[in-house]
Amino acid sequence: MRAVMQKSFGGPEVLEVVDTDRPSCLPGEVLVRVRACGVNPVDAVVRSGEYPLLGEPPFGVGWDVSGVVEEAGSGARFGVGDEVFGMPFFPRAANAYAEYVAAPSRQLARKPASLSHVEAAALPLAALTAWQGLVDRARIAPGDRVLILRSAGGVGHLAVQIAKAHGAHVTAVASAARHDFLRGLGADDLVDYRTADFTDTVRNMDVVFDSTAQGQRSLGVLRAGGVLVSILEDGDELATAAAARGVRLVVTSVEPDYASLERIAELADAGKIRPHIEATFDLVDAATAHLALDAGQVQGKLVLTVGQ
Repeated sequence: MRAVMQKSFGGPEVLEVVDTDRPSCLPGEVLVRVRACGVNPVDAVVRSGEYPLLGEPPFGVGWDVSGVVEEAGSGARFGVGDEVFGMPFFPRAANAYAEYVAAPSRQLARKPASLSHVEAAALPLAALTAWQGLVDRARIAPGDRVLILRSAGGVGHLAVQIAKAHGAHVTAVASAARHDFLRGLGADDLVDYRTADFTDTVRNMDVVFDSTAQGQRSLGVLRAGGVLVSILEDGDELATAAAARGVRLVVTSVEPDYASLERIAELADAGKIRPHIEATFDLVDAATAHLALDAGQVQGKLVLTVGQ
């Protein structure tokens, strides 16, 4: 099979397409013929060595996949021909930029029927990050006032939709050029970070979802008893500051979770969540996709197509 690998840390140019053995399928696993794989910011920082999550190269990056089950190990929860999507193994290597991926079947879910493989591949890591932070940890409820920073990005634009699907009042922070896009996703109030500081314009939030490492600044816009969800920050200093303000700090990453993927799929099929795909690239053009990712202006998601 073809797969994207890297032999050293560096820029997008270190990504190369190689011919390698197709992975084998163990009991409880399925072999997925990949139709599309999502591209996420974590892929780029792992590739560059800024975040050496997988140790030293060689390795393959990527986690988000959508495809069709080609083989099923004994005891697997899917059969040959089933369409599935998921984020296997994170934070360990999944080697998802490839024509085939073997994964535990309980780390995958049935692909939403209403979405293409390209759309489904854009969901797992970003949607699970938002879901696990907002729903599982912050426990958002109808009527909650939720502030979402970097709201037009891969995680942020799905966080907006997940919060709205749970009945929240959403304030989204993004440049003015993104406001129409975010209104279309259901955002109630908008703040242009280029002309206004959200700490001056927003007050009494129940939840802040922060993917920008602005935890200390975000604390001031929360009501007493509110929740700060941070996906980039940790540490005693932030925890101490949150406690002093009577705010609950939730530091969250993301992990495979088929049950939450199933609920995300249900919302997608109900028309309440839809990923925005800014651009697609063929698997052999993974380096070009990473150039776009490194530029830092992606609205929504980038996706690699495989064997389309």
